[in-house]
Amino acid sequence: MLAKFRPLMATAAKARSPPAVAASTATDRDEHVHYKHTDGCHHLRWTAKESYEYMYARPWSSVLDFYAELVRTGAGSAGLAKLFAKDEADYNLDTTGENYLTLSEKQTATISSKDRGGRWERVTFKIVLSYHGGSFDGWQKQPGLNTVQGLVEKHLGQFVDERKAKQLEARSLPIEGCAVVAGRTDKGVTALQQVCSFYTWRKDVKPGDIKQAINEAAPDKLKPLLVSEVAREFHPNFAAKWRRYMYIFPLDEDAKLIFGDEHSSEALENSEHNIKPQNFDVAKVDETLRKLSGKTLSYKMFARDTQASRSVGPPTECFMFHSRAAVAKLFSSNEDCKEGMRVMCVELVANRFLRKMVRVLVATAIREAATGAGEDALLNLMEATDRRATAPPAPPEGLCLVDVGYKDFDKQRCFIVD
Repeated sequence: MLAKFRPLMATAAKARSPPAVAASTATDRDEHVHYKHTDGCHHLRWTAKESYEYMYARPWSSVLDFYAELVRTGAGSAGLAKLFAKDEADYNLDTTGENYLTLSEKQTATISSKDRGGRWERVTFKIVLSYHGGSFDGWQKQPGLNTVQGLVEKHLGQFVDERKAKQLEARSLPIEGCAVVAGRTDKGVTALQQVCSFYTWRKDVKPGDIKQAINEAAPDKLKPLLVSEVAREFHPNFAAKWRRYMYIFPLDEDAKLIFGDEHSSEALENSEHNIKPQNFDVAKVDETLRKLSGKTLSYKMFARDTQASRSVGPPTECFMFHSRAAVAKLFSSNEDCKEGMRVMCVELVANRFLRKMVRVLVATAIREAATGAGEDALLNLMEATDRRATAPPAPPEGLCLVDVGYKDFDKQRCFIVD
């Protein structure tokens, strides 16, 4: 009987076999290892490996030490003001308007929650945290790793209500609280004013109790700046109107900028030189980043490790309120160090950010500035169809979540302004 179906099986196999023209040799595949740019600067552009090596060959320990000092002192975002000769008082943590609801929303919430029990009776707390990225394995709780969420929730367990505690015990789970965050940060990324929330049905819990418990979790590495009671409707992620990131990139003090050099234009015109640059102009980075401000764009080419469903369409679109770069000098708590290290600071403010988006933007902006590409280089890359067109993510050690905003964006509170 098997012999009866053999002709049909052979026919089906032929139908499924790929056409001969689809076959490719090893040589053909090797040609597509790197993305092929077609502009006039393509011969000067770093490969992914070269870009990675350039980024990671920086003295990142100095940046980590700088962030560690800000976390230890609890300076928050105001601690960055000194880099740009700003008054720290203008950037202090805003403790007003903790409810974040309009008058009509407050009235609706009051009416809807009247004479109700259960979830309507729970108490929600807003927690503003500062933590050092180099001391944790990121925000998100993961088994066997030292994460910020895991540590915070462990110390919030003492404020869990009796009913939930029994449910956790019945499932043989540790008694821990649940912290909802405004945005997860990767391993190595520092946060100066991260926002999370925690709720409980217990009425005896006070903001000061929560602040003290978290403060004892990891002294000098994790510091609660503010704990306040907010409306039940408050959600640190969905209620946020903008997020601000700062990336600090160490510069080579003795290296000569390729732009402004009389030989740089000659090298750009003559592809036979094929000499790739070893430095970049910060002003050029600022020019390319400025082009992103005030626009809603799809940043899918600048994202990494995203789910397929969130790699196309509206989930990839972000509105950039502010995008600038400037040179600054890191100040040091060491009295013997009179002058700090020269760095480039990149300030980005948007309604949302995709995964690893800031780090890829910074690395790509640096690569394009070194190449000598035009000021529309980042905009042009938005139209690419392959993420290899952008550079690998810059090191996480330079990235810092500065703060999260629940009011309309005010450009006057930016650090890098004209």
